[in-house]
Amino acid sequence: MDSLVFSKLLLPIALSMLMFGIGLSLTLDDFRKIAGKPRGLFAGLVSQMIVLPFIAFLIAASVQLPPELKVGIIIIAVCPGGATSNFITYILRGNVALSISITIVNSFLILVTIPALVHIALVWQMGIGHTVDLPLGLTILKMLYITLLPISAGIYIRNRHQKIALNLEKHMRYILPLLFGFIYVVAILGSRQEYPEDVTGLYTSVLPWVVLLNIAAMSIGFLLSRSLRLQKGDQISLTVEIGIQNSALAITIAGSALFLDNYLMAVPAIVYGMFTFISALVFGFLVKKLSR
Repeated sequence: MDSLVFSKLLLPIALSMLMFGIGLSLTLDDFRKIAGKPRGLFAGLVSQMIVLPFIAFLIAASVQLPPELKVGIIIIAVCPGGATSNFITYILRGNVALSISITIVNSFLILVTIPALVHIALVWQMGIGHTVDLPLGLTILKMLYITLLPISAGIYIRNRHQKIALNLEKHMRYILPLLFGFIYVVAILGSRQEYPEDVTGLYTSVLPWVVLLNIAAMSIGFLLSRSLRLQKGDQISLTVEIGIQNSALAITIAGSALFLDNYLMAVPAIVYGMFTFISALVFGFLVKKLSR
């Protein structure tokens, strides 16, 4: 499959369908509850914007890796989760509205946090400065047509035509995992085509540290939500939302000619994306068992 056709056409359509299916499970009251009790929202934002990057900088300072790989680990941490975390929360029956709310707010915050933190990482590790400009208009448009519009359409049908929504949702619970599996497999195959070099040694060297980042992030999400005495659904949402980063965005920032154009920096995100879906599901199921 042509990678350009996939990234420009099929992937946005598949992600939009995914978010539409998730929207069918939501009502406006779900979001009103978050606005009335925003502790979970603020906890998720602070953890993703401050705590997680701090952990990534700490890991980078502690390991013996090439500077490019250290910067790559930091890039993962500054790219908060999107459709993947929303979908995993949906599968685990967590608070999907909370997960989506965090994703939407983050879509605006990263316009500031990603350029600033990546610049700091580059100066610290490589002695160079590089401006990573995320185009405001394009970022907002992507958020609209991939996230907000399909979710809003699903919510509208759920609130206006509940029977239709419930019937669609029954089928979507089988279709969405298959759709997500398609997105995930083709994305990995595409990355392998784009970077065909034998990089087994690099993958192996970075694997323990991206696993550590992932587990540390999920643990923080779980412990923080427990300490705040949030409800079970919120605990699941924060665990997944804080624990899962947007590896596709990280790969784009590190490897795309539009941004840093450095394949070595993209390696940690490629490795991260290969296992985090499974690790989040396993960890999430454990949280469901432990949550009250």
